[in-house]
Parts: sequence; C-alpha cells; structure tokens
Amino acid sequence: MVNKTASAPDSSQGAAANVAVIDAELAWLEAVMAARFAAYGGDGEGETPPDPPPLEDAGGAYAGQLRTLGLSREERLILVLALAPYVAPAVLDSFLLHNQATGRRFTEFGGVTGQTHAGFLPTAETAMFLLAGDDRRLRIALEPLFGRDRPLVRGGLLQTDHRHPDEPPLSALLRLSEPALHQLLRGADYAPVPGANFPATRLTTPLDWQDLVLDDRTLEQVEMVSTWIAHGQTLMQDWGLGKRLKPGFRCLFHGGPGTGKTLTASLLGKRHGLPVYRVDLSRVVSKWIGETEKNLAGLFDQAEDRNWILFFDEADALFGKRTDASSANDRAANQQIAYLLQRLENYSGLAILATNQHDYLDEAFARRFQSAIRFPMPDAAARARLWRDCFSNQRFAIADIDFDDLAQRHELAGGAIINVLRYACLSAVGRGERMVQAHDLIAGIRREKQKDGQYVSRGGG
Repeated sequence: MVNKTASAPDSSQGAAANVAVIDAELAWLEAVMAARFAAYGGDGEGETPPDPPPLEDAGGAYAGQLRTLGLSREERLILVLALAPYVAPAVLDSFLLHNQATGRRFTEFGGVTGQTHAGFLPTAETAMFLLAGDDRRLRIALEPLFGRDRPLVRGGLLQTDHRHPDEPPLSALLRLSEPALHQLLRGADYAPVPGANFPATRLTTPLDWQDLVLDDRTLEQVEMVSTWIAHGQTLMQDWGLGKRLKPGFRCLFHGGPGTGKTLTASLLGKRHGLPVYRVDLSRVVSKWIGETEKNLAGLFDQAEDRNWILFFDEADALFGKRTDASSANDRAANQQIAYLLQRLENYSGLAILATNQHDYLDEAFARRFQSAIRFPMPDAAARARLWRDCFSNQRFAIADIDFDDLAQRHELAGGAIINVLRYACLSAVGRGERMVQAHDLIAGIRREKQKDGQYVSRGGG
C-alpha cells in the first residue's frame, strides 16, 4: 500500500534526494525505450535493456516506496512510465511517431492522446511493448502485473482506467492515483478534497470519549469495534483467521437522530489515528443507470488499503430494501444494492452504516454486518448528564436551572440538547447579556419538540 510513514513533506534535502531518484528512474526509462525502439527497428536485435538504478543508498519518498513495496524490475518500469506524463511528458514523445504505411500511430505502442494534454498518455499496452516487445510468450507471462492483487494496484499507486470494457484489457490507461502522486513526489499523505471525484467529507471532532453519553451495553459493543480496529490484522494474519473471515469490518449504527452515531464514528477514528470520511449520498446516487456504481467504485478504490473509516450516514437512502424488478428503475436500484454488497464485503477497512430507520434496510445487509449497535434515546439520568456537560462553561453564566427537572420532563437526544444550547446562547448574546436564563432553555426546547410535532407549554411542561 502507499507508505504512510511520512506525515510531513520532505525537507529541502530530502526533496533534492527524491528528485535525484526520480531523475535516475526517468533516465532508466529512456534507456529502456531506446533499447526497445532499436530492437523494434532492427538496429539493435538482441540488445538487453539496462537494469534499473540501485536503491540501497537512495533517499527520498520515491525510493522509500519502492523499497516498501518490494517492486520487481518490471513493476518499477510500469510505475515510472505512469509517472512520466506528470513530471517529464517529453520523455514519451517518441511514442507519437506515425506509421508511414497507415498514417496512424503504431498499434504496438498503445497509448492515447488527451483532450488538452498534447503529449502521449501510456496504456498497459505501452508498458507491455517496453517489457516484452513482440515476444508473445513473455507478454502472456507478464500480463498479471496489472491485476488487482499485484503491489502497484493493490497498494493504491496505479489505477488502470479501462474506459471501454469491450476493448482489450491492455488498452487501459495507466494513471497514478492522487494519493500516490502526493506520496511519491512530496513524501506527504494526501487529504482528498470533497467534490465530483470524491463524494465524502472528513469527519473530525474536538470532543473526547468522556463527552459521549451512552448506556453501558452500547458502549460495550462500541468497544468491540474499537478492539477490531486495534487487533484485526493480528487476528487475520498472526492467528490465521484470514482463511475463514472476509476482510474488513462492517458495522450498523441504528437509532434516532442525535443519539451519538456520528460522534462515535469520529471518536473511533480519533482514538486510533484513522481518517473518518462521511459519504455524501447526494453526490453518490445518480438517476443515470451505472453512474451510482461508478461513483462508489471511485470512492472504494481510493479508500482501499488506506485504513479509512467510511461512514455512510442516513444509509437507508442508499441501502434500502430491494423491490421486485418490475421496471428498469427497479432493476437499476437492485443492481446498485448488489454492487454495494459486493464492495462492502471486499473492503478491507471499517465501514459504518448509520440509519434512523433500521427496519427499512435491505435484509441482505443485516446478514453481512459483524456488529449492529442500537443507539437508544438517553434515559433521564443520561439526559441530566448531557444538560450539565453542555452548559459546564466558565465563559458564560447560567441562571439557577434545575437540569434534573429538565431531564425528567423532556425526552431529548444529545443532538437536540446541543441545538438548545446554541439557541439559548444566541438568545442571551442577542440581548447583550452573558447569562443564559431558564426561559431561553424552555424556548429552545419548544423549538426542538415542534420539529417532531410535540407541544411544550410556556411554563415548560
């Protein structure tokens, strides 16, 4: 996988060492190209392509990645070939030669030209030409190098963009992932930006576990998920359970709004130093057949082997029950669910699905969860603690308020109490005061209950 040991960009000395390694790899690529073109033109029959530069004393992020992944000579060549358009596009200009007999580029070279990029973009066919020429036996032996189980693809560095499934597999474009580029060129981890190509947002929280108010049974189940994060690899590898268990861990959080599902996911990531990404379902789901699967494929491909926690909030919108395939839309929806099941089962990290409507989820999902945790509404004692925790602030004053009485009379979840806190403080500061009054809280409670069609008297009852 992409090596995550570097938490900050290379120093100037490290950056210079990295550039030196990349320059040496590019020079090697040019030498291999020259040898292959000479053999192809009949000027260097039998000429052996040169060996790659030594890595023993090389510094920088690029050399570190090569050592970590233990890439073969062939895989190193594929990697630098995919890198060339990003840092030295002119190196590949030789592939733009045209066959005078046909007036087209040579089929053997593979590759494509971009819409705005004037240079040559290599495909797997280009790599195969450099590695094997017209030696069909060697081509067949080397084709597995582009498989998902190989280090370049499995580790998230190389993406084979097969845009036309009906064309030969080697016509797939060789493309480096954005995380790979950041790590190889700068020695820094990549934080994806939410957008069309990444339908998720990073979740963080300033709160800690003592701020999470859950009953003992729920906390016990959450701790089991935490134990898997800490020791899952030990079980799968050292204990040999990888032969019996599917990779990763799938968990369902279900319960009413504001009961702590999102905060729990954020705290799990915070405890174990793992990024938590909330999937934006509005960017994932598309009315166009096949687009939803494509959007999800991009998300899972970026998350794979990177130890991300994927948090699907309001998951019933995407993971709802399948229907009888009576129309094209029904069949497309069922296909989306089947695809999600397959990707979730093969995801090696932690995937959390959160829903307010547990009964609406497709039954096929329930059988695939390793854990299903119910987040109940807090009882009166928990609500009293939430009230006190929210208003335990020395920077503003609180009138003589009986939080135990509020907790007994008003059944509110933690998220709703946070909303009351915001409203009450806004009311106080709007008056030019630094003290929250009891009527501020009652007004805030009334607003929250009105969302659910409930009524609160002006006296607070």
